Amino acid sequence: MGLTKYLKVAFANRWNMLAFFGGLGLAVVSGVGDVVAPLVMAGELLYLGLLGTHPKFQKYVDAQAAKDARAQGSLAQEQMLRQIVHSLPKESLQRFESLRNRCLELRQIALELKHSSSEGVRPLDDLQLAGLDRLLWIYLRLLFTQHSLERFFEKTAPEPISADIQRLEKRLKAVPAASDDSNAQKIRKALEDNLQTCNDRLTNLQKAKQTYEILQLELERLENKIRSLSELAVNRQEPDFITGQVDQVASSMVETERTMNELQFATGLQTLHEETPQLLQRPTVQVRGG
Repeated sequence: MGLTKYLKVAFANRWNMLAFFGGLGLAVVSGVGDVVAPLVMAGELLYLGLLGTHPKFQKYVDAQAAKDARAQGSLAQEQMLRQIVHSLPKESLQRFESLRNRCLELRQIALELKHSSSEGVRPLDDLQLAGLDRLLWIYLRLLFTQHSLERFFEKTAPEPISADIQRLEKRLKAVPAASDDSNAQKIRKALEDNLQTCNDRLTNLQKAKQTYEILQLELERLENKIRSLSELAVNRQEPDFITGQVDQVASSMVETERTMNELQFATGLQTLHEETPQLLQRPTVQVRGG
């Protein structure tokens, strides 16, 4: 898109639109439109050329575009958060709240240490809170993925799928592959497509079962990591060190995030974006009764 993006923003400025179309209107009623209109057009082109190519203006446009993209990402993540909270059972939400409260308690201790310290240290600053928010967000999505797989297993058993595969294979053998009969070829194509679908279903189910145990272990690992990081924020009052540790844990979860994305057929969750909901600073996650 390049320069065109900046020119469009410059042109769409409301004061420019008012001046430009006002000038054209003046040209129409002035009786000397053949003189005024070219001057208005020339002035507009000069304005667009100067402003649209100015480095500061381009930086401003890029910053606004990035801000809008972040806002859209935040909105998508907030919608996903509401979906997760609404769907998770009470026990899972309580498990998440317990971990989040642990972080909040240690944050409070860290703040008290900060106020009592004469060195002006800043444990658990905004950057570290953002890192913990991301880890809690991954943890919450792990809980939802685990819950979704459990529901998936309740509704999907391998035995009926395997029986369908055997039945379709048997029927497929009865239809000649090299037959000139167009009707037979249509039947064979339908059977092959159905057989492929059944095989895909069985593959997805097997993949889900293999992943389920891994997700349980990842939940336990991340719980311990988050608790450890929160404790480090109190014991090691070094923001750069804590931030580095948070980044290391987040990096170690890349494969886990990829696994969750591959299980979208069971969870329906979108791919995780860079924007993360503020989980530590929101009041609470409402836990439903029952």
